[in-house]
Amino acid sequence: MSAYNKTITISLAILAVIGIFYVLVVGKTLLVPLAVAVMIWYIINALSKTYQKWLIPQLGKPEWLTKLFAVLSIGAAAFFVFNIIEASIGTVVEQVPVYRANLNSLIGEWFSQYGLEKHLDVTEITQSIEVVPFIRELGTALTGLFGKSFLVLIYVLFLLLEQTRFDSKIASLFPNTVRRTEIRSLITRTQDDIQTYIWIKTLASITTGLASYSILLFVGVDFPEFWAFLIFMLNYIPTIGSIIATLFPAVLTLVQFEAPLQPFLIVLLSVGSIQFLIGSVIEPRLLGDSLNLSPLVVLLSLALWGSVWGIAGMFLCVPLTVICVIILAHFSQTRPIAVLLSGNGKLRFIEN
Repeated sequence: MSAYNKTITISLAILAVIGIFYVLVVGKTLLVPLAVAVMIWYIINALSKTYQKWLIPQLGKPEWLTKLFAVLSIGAAAFFVFNIIEASIGTVVEQVPVYRANLNSLIGEWFSQYGLEKHLDVTEITQSIEVVPFIRELGTALTGLFGKSFLVLIYVLFLLLEQTRFDSKIASLFPNTVRRTEIRSLITRTQDDIQTYIWIKTLASITTGLASYSILLFVGVDFPEFWAFLIFMLNYIPTIGSIIATLFPAVLTLVQFEAPLQPFLIVLLSVGSIQFLIGSVIEPRLLGDSLNLSPLVVLLSLALWGSVWGIAGMFLCVPLTVICVIILAHFSQTRPIAVLLSGNGKLRFIEN
């Protein structure tokens, strides 16, 4: 390839990348629910396969029935979580004055230890905060969340309906047998890797949430169900999520119990140990080579997708990056980029 052709190719690639990110930013309203729907679709398929394998073998493993059970299971879990959050909001509002007084007293003790007579009065600051506008904004946010949830549900239903027609559409798009086999292998590998990641990540997050709930319940921290759910959700955000999920309940413990440091240290060390054991030891062993990403790439993708799609991008950054690496590894021109993004430089790809 001549220098001129290389320049044209690189210029077109740069323009394509710019165009893709422009579409991602402009189409955020529609693309984010679609991406979330795809992730839920993967979870439904993974749960359906689990039901086929373990739970109902005596029924002949009908796929439609296992998918129905998977959808009902996810719906029941979402309903359970919504009830927890709804019940926790009212209780949190009732406990705010208690936390405010405890924090004010705690800061006073810290200042008195250094011989200072005046200290930061949290009560004066927090009393100036309007509660009614906050509740109004919360209602608006919940309304928007409901609307997006309905759109996600529509996407999931259409994905499930279209799933049975994927093979026939691929056959029509790629009449060449060799090319069709390559495309099907690429799609299968992408589905298997993403499905494995989401399934193992979900099980690890559930285990982390339940173990943390036991610790919080033992210590007597307020709203252990809410914090366990928050830990479960934050575990989907790489690195930063586990740190936040450890610090938040620990800080609440410090404010709740005011002076004693023992509950704070128990929560901080116990929840932190659970996060490290499951996130850094057990989870990587279960994932094996299915998630072959450099830790630096994971952090960069977290920043990139977070800047493009906000919090939703942080939750989806790993699956989206895995898809990009798989697609880049499939083509010889972009394979070096995939090697740089990988964790160990070894790729599982199909030779063209």
